[in-house]
Amino acid sequence: MHISLLTFDGFNELDSLIALGILNRVKKQDWRVSIASPTRTVRSMNGVVIERHISLEEACKAEVILVGSGSKTREIATDHALMGQIDLNPRHQLIGAQCSGTLLLAKLGLLSDIPACTDLTTRPWVEDEGIEVLEQAFHASGNIATAGGCLASQYLAFWVLARTEGLKAAEDALHYVAPVGEKEDYVARARDIAGPFLSATVAT
Repeated sequence: MHISLLTFDGFNELDSLIALGILNRVKKQDWRVSIASPTRTVRSMNGVVIERHISLEEACKAEVILVGSGSKTREIATDHALMGQIDLNPRHQLIGAQCSGTLLLAKLGLLSDIPACTDLTTRPWVEDEGIEVLEQAFHASGNIATAGGCLASQYLAFWVLARTEGLKAAEDALHYVAPVGEKEDYVARARDIAGPFLSATVAT
């Protein structure tokens, strides 16, 4: 199982790195979570520089692709050369987006028939694309999921783990990272929020 996190210049650390940390709680030989970027290094909105694991081309071949957000997403959305490198297929892949990453999915035509979640800043831009934006943290339809608000990245990671490894694996991963004394509450909340969207079968 390969999960790629699309991470661009100006990225939001909470979106990419929280998902990275939770998803990497699965310790299996064939389990891989990769930061994918169009350039060798990317700088976050707060000046943190990280080095990519893989290119966008390789990222688009993964079984799961999550699109992070950042301060430059609107610029990315209008960069036709860059957007042309993102080739996703929800019939065969699990695809998720966090906050302004939802705008990129909209631009790619992946949200034309389904509502979506995003952050408050990005909401009007997504609505300008003709997408209904929900007043909630997480929504999934089939193999496409979106989350709104930086800390909602835990729900996106939970959904991915539940869809690929099962509900117990998702609960165990979130239980590990949740605050001491609040672990059961965190797991129960994630189950309540993502659970209704877990009836679909795992992507093949």
